[in-house]
Amino acid sequence: MKTQPRLWAVTLAVGLSLCQPATADSDLENARLAALMRQLDVLDRLAAQSASSPPANTRYHFDYARLRQDLVRIRTGIEDYLSPSRAQPRDPDTLSGEYRREGVPAR
Repeated sequence: MKTQPRLWAVTLAVGLSLCQPATADSDLENARLAALMRQLDVLDRLAAQSASSPPANTRYHFDYARLRQDLVRIRTGIEDYLSPSRAQPRDPDTLSGEYRREGVPAR
């Protein structure tokens, strides 16, 4: 199953949507964030499908589990922004960004 090209296409779409200039109109910003959340949902589904595919016989494997953990963190950050519990949200954790694994792929 060739899900990797679709995965990268969705990743590119998410990245490009983040590069759009900020606007003071909160309705427009909320609409953009809602669209971003939908794109994150699609990306998460593609990552889940790819993780369940039989592993390729290569030395390095993409760590879909770590990607999905980062997607949850991104989604949580957007949700916290849209419904803040305090005036200034604080998020000390960082994303992994390391998705290449050597050896047998994790499930």
